[in-house]
Amino acid sequence: MSHRVHPKAFRIKEIGDWISRGFYRDAPKYLAEDLKIRNFLYKKIGNLGVEKIEIERFASNVKIIIFSARPGLIIGRGGEGIEKLKEEIEKKVLDKDSKDLKIEIKEIRDPWFSAGLTAQYVAKQIEKRFLFRRVLKQTLEKVMTSGKIKGCRIQLSGRLNGAEISRTEWSQKGRLPRQSLRADIDYAQTCAYCTYGVIGVKVWMYKGDKF
Repeated sequence: MSHRVHPKAFRIKEIGDWISRGFYRDAPKYLAEDLKIRNFLYKKIGNLGVEKIEIERFASNVKIIIFSARPGLIIGRGGEGIEKLKEEIEKKVLDKDSKDLKIEIKEIRDPWFSAGLTAQYVAKQIEKRFLFRRVLKQTLEKVMTSGKIKGCRIQLSGRLNGAEISRTEWSQKGRLPRQSLRADIDYAQTCAYCTYGVIGVKVWMYKGDKF
């Protein structure tokens, strides 16, 4: 029988990399700290087009890399936003004996090339009570019109349109070879919080092969 494997974890050794990497002497402690940093940032700036947060630890400092489609709102005027974020993370999240903290913002120019941002867009549309089939169709068209994506699948699960019985619906365009290790597949999942329940959103994007 088959079993489910996370698409990104499946490809870490071949074409992917960890989102936490670097010098981890006390791995359980620092990984727990990384999780606290991510949870804090997603609550603070998660609605500003944040795709993912990577953390690199060195012998002398900790570096946080934020990938966002709206970097200007995070940076603020003259870098005020980053300085406030840095101060809050040092006070509320990091330990007193932690190393120097650095924050770097990287811009995502095409949000439709990112599975994370596409999933967030679908979740927001569902929360606004748009019909889920219409959302699936329009989102797939926007993703595929750029020509950079070779295949995309969007899946929704829950009490769709407020139905009494939950179900799973999905739509797909193009190729999606999920079993090939050299296939560069971007995957993301999020939730839409509606008055009638939580709707799960999953997005797969096939961006070609990497050798």
